[in-house]
Amino acid sequence: MRAISNTRLFDPASNLDEIGNILFNEEGIIACGKDIPLPQDVTTIDGTGLVTTPGLVDMQVFIGEPGGEYRETLATASQAAAAGGVTTMIMMPDTQPVIDDAALVDYISRRARGTALVNVYPMAGITKGLDGEMMNEFGLLHEAGAVAFTDGSRSVMNARIMQKAMSYAANFNALIMHHAIDTNLVGEGVMNESELAIRLGLSGIPVIAETIMIERDIRLVEATGARYHIAQISSRKSIDIVRQAKDKGLPVTCGVSSNHLMLNQNDVENYRTFAKLMPPLRTEEDRQALIEAIADGTIDVIVSGHNPQGEDAKRRPFGEAEFGSIGVETLLAAGLTLHHEVKVPLTRLIEAMSTTPSRLLGLSAGTLSIGHPADLILIDIDAPWIVDADNLHSRSRNAAIEGRKVQGKVTETIVSGKTVFSNND
Repeated sequence: MRAISNTRLFDPASNLDEIGNILFNEEGIIACGKDIPLPQDVTTIDGTGLVTTPGLVDMQVFIGEPGGEYRETLATASQAAAAGGVTTMIMMPDTQPVIDDAALVDYISRRARGTALVNVYPMAGITKGLDGEMMNEFGLLHEAGAVAFTDGSRSVMNARIMQKAMSYAANFNALIMHHAIDTNLVGEGVMNESELAIRLGLSGIPVIAETIMIERDIRLVEATGARYHIAQISSRKSIDIVRQAKDKGLPVTCGVSSNHLMLNQNDVENYRTFAKLMPPLRTEEDRQALIEAIADGTIDVIVSGHNPQGEDAKRRPFGEAEFGSIGVETLLAAGLTLHHEVKVPLTRLIEAMSTTPSRLLGLSAGTLSIGHPADLILIDIDAPWIVDADNLHSRSRNAAIEGRKVQGKVTETIVSGKTVFSNND
């Protein structure tokens, strides 16, 4: 049995914000609150001056294993996650082979239990081979352990297939998560369509490539009643569409990456390929709108969009470089930096990075409530540091926010009652 003492207990799921103790073991949380006595023989962590929250649940993590272990393995991704306070990673199906059958879902789950420091749950493909053409057997995949369905970094362009997928998913209340962007409108685009793109001589990706797909999908939600989640949005116009859908009471939710909350299109100047993301970084006005939408709850979830790339894939001319950035280790720090700089409420941040993703996926996580797993993090929310990719735990180094000053650091990460990361600085 272990405990954290004299800590600020912070849990939006139970409206808890008070100084107290939390008692737990490998089975789960035993007691939590300001008047909790601690047994004499309990092993105690001094939480004075620190905040204890539920561990983060990162809803969009790309991992190379199997097939791309040079980019990232389950082990290295989980080390980065633990250092960043992420106690549960949701793995995207974009692997080789892709996660589109029950045997592979089961393999990933067993492999993760043997090698990963944190909880790992896979999402399975909406379509076979993530090719957007033939639907998978959702029932079998769900029974095998898939927590939701997505084609990962690919869009389902065929509206008929997406309609069938939503209808099928609605039968057992499964969540469909979509990379909502029209690939025909993306074309050869590599950054936001703008005057800056013209000046740099780069092909642009218009905002309408995102909004037209979201509009289509919301019409399909109206027809099918499926639970639908947009993996990442990037623009003010997309926020307006999501807000209208929510006002109608539709089961529509959305996410944004922490990198899109920290950066804008100007960060690709000098052809900085580490800032080449999909969806692309938009204008500063769009970035400010995304932050406002996190604060007011229109955007439900913040993800890392962790997408490790090898050096050869990034150190190329901008137009030829791969999209993507690592981020699972900086997810929390990026969020807390917004809390300090623009006063985004801490409640909204923890909801968006822990409580809400747990609820959407039906996981027993994201809360300090008694009986739930002891997946906890201790945070020094004021600690300043500078992101140095060479000091991060990911196997790859393509950090879009490399060199940025952030504020907020994990001091201890606990998964199922056991410490998996401790910062002794």
